[in-house]
Amino acid sequence: MTESGSWVSLFSGGKDSSWALYRALAEGLDVSHLLTVHPGDDSYMYHVPETRLAGLAAESLGIELLEVEPGDLGADDVDDAGAQGDRELEPLEAALSELQSDLDGDIAGVTAGAVESEFQTSRIRAMCDRLGIDLFAPLWQRDPRELAAEMLDAGFEITIVQVAARGLDESWLGRTLDADAVAELVELNDRYGVHVLGEGGEFETLVTDGPHMSRPIELEYETVWEGTRGHIRVTDAWLGDAA
Repeated sequence: MTESGSWVSLFSGGKDSSWALYRALAEGLDVSHLLTVHPGDDSYMYHVPETRLAGLAAESLGIELLEVEPGDLGADDVDDAGAQGDRELEPLEAALSELQSDLDGDIAGVTAGAVESEFQTSRIRAMCDRLGIDLFAPLWQRDPRELAAEMLDAGFEITIVQVAARGLDESWLGRTLDADAVAELVELNDRYGVHVLGEGGEFETLVTDGPHMSRPIELEYETVWEGTRGHIRVTDAWLGDAA
């Protein structure tokens, strides 16, 4: 892995991409940019809910944020998931290619928070090969229980912002992902197959504070429940005072 040159963190504000960024910084990688794709209502490739809060996270992190807007996706309805995933990757690759030009090719690689999704990771790896850059994926093939424990031990404060799985009801919306919540997710994994880190889209998260952030993200929100799934709708968000 190349340590020289600038690194770009593929960043949604959720726990997995935030952990990949945190580990990259701990390894001494020069992360010069965050890159957030706002995919709209649904996506095979990207974390969807509340990605607009990435701007606050970037301010707290002190790292420049690049954003790819939903209109840039240019995706029509595609029946084949693989074809849709390929199409969703196009604006991300275009944004990285443009940044490479701006930096005279001085991008060493990207960070990604995939744990088990071959669908996502294989496409990101192929993109990196085409661009001639490295991939730093510190969560890949790690035990999800160990990863959850490491995030909490490091001081990550994680809020659940969306749920869509059996066993996850409205009470999980806005809940802090702490040790008790992880223990319950382990039980739900045994009972229903819910992934402990939500890798299958069972739930989505937002990191509101961590050791790499200068100020916490504060939220006001309402919950939206749709029978078997739901999400929080943020009505206001701001950076709180530094600890």
